[in-house]
Amino acid sequence: MSEKRGLTYAEAGVDIAAGNTLVDRIKPHAKRTTRAGVMAGLGGFGALFDLKAAGYDDPVLVAATDGVGTKLRIAIDTGHLDTIGIDLVAMCVNDLVCQGAEPLFFLDYFATGALEVDAAERVVAGIAEGCAQSGAALIGGETAEMPGMYGAGDFDLAGFAVGAMERGTALPDGVQTGDVILGLASDGVHSNGYSLVRRIVERSGLSWEAPCPFGDGEGTLGAALLAPTRLYVRPALAALQTGGVRALAHVTGGGLTENLPRVLPEGAGAHVDLSGWTLPPVFEWLAAEGGLAREELLRTFNAGIGMAVVVSPESEAAVRTALAEAGETVVSLGAVEPGSDVRFTGDFA
Repeated sequence: MSEKRGLTYAEAGVDIAAGNTLVDRIKPHAKRTTRAGVMAGLGGFGALFDLKAAGYDDPVLVAATDGVGTKLRIAIDTGHLDTIGIDLVAMCVNDLVCQGAEPLFFLDYFATGALEVDAAERVVAGIAEGCAQSGAALIGGETAEMPGMYGAGDFDLAGFAVGAMERGTALPDGVQTGDVILGLASDGVHSNGYSLVRRIVERSGLSWEAPCPFGDGEGTLGAALLAPTRLYVRPALAALQTGGVRALAHVTGGGLTENLPRVLPEGAGAHVDLSGWTLPPVFEWLAAEGGLAREELLRTFNAGIGMAVVVSPESEAAVRTALAEAGETVVSLGAVEPGSDVRFTGDFA
């Protein structure tokens, strides 16, 4: 028998040393997200969290997981990697707070063909920033190097968040006909509808590095479309403290059309008056360039509203004040009414 030269894992395309280097480089990013309840740093087989130390007496845990969709393709193609991690966190923690939960900790999954340490650190730094802004600790994650599964420079992301609330405080709660629906402004397209966005950009003939054709026209088209998803956690928690919030709806895929009904009881629908806010320039451009019908726009994108808040009429003023003081732009969307769907009237201001 002829002797065969021994192979190594590195020759198969997996660089363990690079993975170890990445762990060392992301430890400072994770450390800045530490909060009450965190029991250990990165490096163990699992992450520990003490709910009592976080201030909970009779907690119910809430979990959420998500990704950033094909917005990731734009980030990879443009090399703008610093904020896609914020998107990943936002897509998870914005969902958690809709249940009435405070986000406690976050874990990420980063998968690639060949680990590029600098690029991966930029992504994880964005994840840490999103965690810091939402009060969640980055307590663990997984970096998977899988040669043959991803093309050169490509990677995928997934996030997992856990939050808690005291028993009996879950949302939605008590939504009824006549309740007021408020809207919180979005910071752009956020992280849904990007397969259509990419198709529209392809049709326009513009490159990602072309001057931005909407808004103030500053920067590139790619950078404008990568504006990170807004984090609503701290403002939403402040609003919950008023006691007047009956439901929160994160406006993601499906837009207001699909997401508002998720927080309404059986037999209830919603009336939304589009004249209550101005359609942001990015959506005006997408609608015009893509020839989108209004119904398609509202069902695919957030159309300028990233979170809907259902409140009792008598609590509206207090909730508005809490949200505004937390830095949110608050608009009147409409009201809960008998029915089962969302009824749109008027046109954007």
